[in-house]
Amino acid sequence: MSKIVEQHIPCPVCTSSDAYCTYDDGHGYCYSCMYLYKPNKEQEAFTYEYLPWRGVTSDTFRYYDCKTKIDVNGKPQSIGFRYKDGVFKVRQHNEKTFYTVGDISNVGLFGKDKFPLGTHKYVTITEGELDACSAYQVLRSPVVSVQSAATAVRDCSVDRAWLDSFERIYLAFDNDAAGREAVQRVAKLFDYNKIYLVKLTRKDANEYVQNQEEEELRNIWWNARKFQPDSIISSFIEFSNILKTPTPSGIPYPFPTLNEMTYGIRTSESVLITAQEGIGKTELMHALEYQLLKETSNDIGIGAIFLEEPKKRHLQAIAGLELKRPVHLPDCGVSDTDIFIALQKAVETDERLHVYSHFGSDDPGVLLDTIRFLVTARNCSYILLDHITFAVAGLAGEDERKALDYLSTRLEMMVKELDFALIIVSHVNDEGQTRGSRFVSKIADIRIDLKRDLLSVDPVERNTTHLVVSKNRFCGRTGPAGRLLFDPITYTYREETLHAQEIEFSNDNSRDTGLDYLQRRAS
Repeated sequence: MSKIVEQHIPCPVCTSSDAYCTYDDGHGYCYSCMYLYKPNKEQEAFTYEYLPWRGVTSDTFRYYDCKTKIDVNGKPQSIGFRYKDGVFKVRQHNEKTFYTVGDISNVGLFGKDKFPLGTHKYVTITEGELDACSAYQVLRSPVVSVQSAATAVRDCSVDRAWLDSFERIYLAFDNDAAGREAVQRVAKLFDYNKIYLVKLTRKDANEYVQNQEEEELRNIWWNARKFQPDSIISSFIEFSNILKTPTPSGIPYPFPTLNEMTYGIRTSESVLITAQEGIGKTELMHALEYQLLKETSNDIGIGAIFLEEPKKRHLQAIAGLELKRPVHLPDCGVSDTDIFIALQKAVETDERLHVYSHFGSDDPGVLLDTIRFLVTARNCSYILLDHITFAVAGLAGEDERKALDYLSTRLEMMVKELDFALIIVSHVNDEGQTRGSRFVSKIADIRIDLKRDLLSVDPVERNTTHLVVSKNRFCGRTGPAGRLLFDPITYTYREETLHAQEIEFSNDNSRDTGLDYLQRRAS
């Protein structure tokens, strides 16, 4: 493999002062005009110009820095669409074929570098670079492009924060099946309130420019309406297709009685876990997160949003469940290396567990946007949120209630829209009502209440959490859902199905059981 001898030097062909490189095998390459010098061979005399093409003017191509390669006879050969970092997508003039220069897999949107943040209110996304140039020529407002319909979600995800900074996002994808499908998928990346659909009557934006129908394209853009997902069905074929869709099997809870009551954790449902402070909700959420990691395939992402828990403590909790030891304690006797190895074993695959523990904002929109990103861009089918009240902790009184009403309603809508499972924690007051807003419990599909006698003189009862299913839209089963005894040695929950004297929480018979430990502490 050849190595660079000189780089960032002037190109001998184009006007670039720093895009040319020479290599130890004698060849040279310009990352601006794509001129390739080959030693000991007759060089083809090419020039590179901003050449008008397919209705797009030379000024527009100059704005996007898209040059046409022209041979010695003056015949255009190809046009290069410049992305960031010297990456190009090249299209042949005589046929619709493409090749790339540089790694284009993670460069995001074409044209983004032309429009600084905060300078415009609206942005338009097209399905091709030539369409972006065409639409910009007509609209004179920010227009960018995905690389193709197939990569649309990936490309928009790379630059999602930049896109989301605009008040409106106009989708002007190709008027064909692939373009319409891409619209549906890209729209899910953002709040629907800012997505507008440009319904083209021709195949793409460039066809309007080629046919000198710029005014028609401009009118279609100005008359774009807010995007509405496909939500109304009325034909027997649609009914039949929906009924044939497999019902997702629930991921089992780690506790048998709760499974019998609920049939497990399903996508498109929200599970609300409530308790007063100090009952052990976070430890239970850790157990559910660990169960999801173990029971789902490696390509399924899991989002963990624990607003009161530092990231380090959270990762230690997952590793501790793998080792069945409280590795967060200073006297645990487990090295950082072993903790990390245990964490890797629990998670199994990189980029699978996404931990977010602090927002620094009282705006519910920040939390909603983060969850939408995790589900749509990071493939998270399961989101754990502990706890909802902390998301608006800086508010009080009526402002807090309104924010929680809005947040809980939008969360439930998002669960159904994006088809993911949401497990959410809320504190309750002495009357058992969710703190801050009663609406939190109204929207949940399943509600599980945790109760524990923190003042009991019996150490076993003091460490036993009673589960009650108080709401169950899926199958209607409500009532007591088991007792969980917490083992302080292994730092795990286990359902109490035998007499307390018969329960043993450690696989190591030489160690105390959790009950032995509790009784010894009590004495």
